[in-house]
Amino acid sequence: MEIDSVAAGSCSKENQLIYKEWFEFADSDGDGRITGNDAIKFFSMSNLPRPELKQVWAIADAKRQGYLGFKEFIVAMQLVSLAQTGHEISHDVLHSDVDFKNMNPPVMEGLGVLMAKKKHSSSKSSDLNVNGSPSADASLTAHWFSSKSSKKISLSSVTSIVDGLKRLYIQKLKPLEVAYQFNDFVSPLLTNSDFDAKPMVMLLGQYSTGKTTFIKHLLKTSYPGAHIGPEPTTDRFVVVMSGPDERSIPGNTVAVQADMPFSGLTTFGTAFLSKFECSQMPHPLLEHVTFVDTPGVLSGEKQRTQRAYDFTGVTSWFASKCDLILLLFDPHKLDVSDEFKRVISSLRGHDDKIRVVLNKADQVDTQQLMRVYGALMWSLGKVLNTPEVARVYIGSFSDKPINEAATGPIGRELFEKEQDDLLAD
Repeated sequence: MEIDSVAAGSCSKENQLIYKEWFEFADSDGDGRITGNDAIKFFSMSNLPRPELKQVWAIADAKRQGYLGFKEFIVAMQLVSLAQTGHEISHDVLHSDVDFKNMNPPVMEGLGVLMAKKKHSSSKSSDLNVNGSPSADASLTAHWFSSKSSKKISLSSVTSIVDGLKRLYIQKLKPLEVAYQFNDFVSPLLTNSDFDAKPMVMLLGQYSTGKTTFIKHLLKTSYPGAHIGPEPTTDRFVVVMSGPDERSIPGNTVAVQADMPFSGLTTFGTAFLSKFECSQMPHPLLEHVTFVDTPGVLSGEKQRTQRAYDFTGVTSWFASKCDLILLLFDPHKLDVSDEFKRVISSLRGHDDKIRVVLNKADQVDTQQLMRVYGALMWSLGKVLNTPEVARVYIGSFSDKPINEAATGPIGRELFEKEQDDLLAD
């Protein structure tokens, strides 16, 4: 939820000057950001209970950055002021009829004394510098801070692990990649959107194995552009991610957006981008994970007709970006076609991400399921060249009730345990 720029965050010029002073005082390291530790020290002067202050932080840090900029700080102060006057603090307050612009700053106990002390000490140190007595110490300190040991990134200067990784990459790795032209030969330079992206789960399998249904089952609702049918219905790569409203964005637009981690897909050309789209919708699960729905892998005569783009190359690109890859199989489609074999081979190096799912397992009875399971393990053994046996999860990931007429009560219990294991994984 974005902060409403018209209401919260807007204030009179007099209040803005006050908040500016407060912000500079609270920002202990002077990096223009108030982190959690700074906020705890500063906000505690309001004498509000900790649960209310947590709520203030959660609403002000709407983008989940882990820190407050100046605008977010103003919003936080306005919320503190509201709480002190007895208002209930919630997201709805931002869109209420409260006059934020003319709201008085909150009462911060002891803040004036602390700010006066800080000004006094800073003026004292500047006077000493003018007299020249501490110049030797200052130069010595400067020497210490310019030494090699000081070049390490301090934990207090970063707001999160992701922020620290960004800085390390920009300062240490990126210059090396540019010097050795790593971006021209291997993979493009990383951007902020690559670090900020949510974990991705890619679903692979032949057509009609239940990939789209699996996503719908987890979301408990359909998403924009979802098509389900017994024939090959999903004809494009669809990224299902969180967004302010339900909409589908064409691949050409997604690939050039700086805030999305898909700029590397431009190398596959317009033929692929026309078969790529992003489906956005507000959903609590999508705030933590992004799903990649893929076209069904073809078999038999259908795979003789070449796709207009490098399907295996695109799958390999997504595999390097994804955190989990689900290979879905249907009890009636256990054969691994040539195209499917090429796709699985392209996942080499990402074996730790692969999970195998035997979907729609309630379409066969217990005896047939044993035979199907054995046949699937045999097929996978010829494709996945690993000494270990891959774990195969069995279940029926759809909104329909499990067909107990075929599986019996034991099958239902088995499916529920397997589904729990997969979701926990």
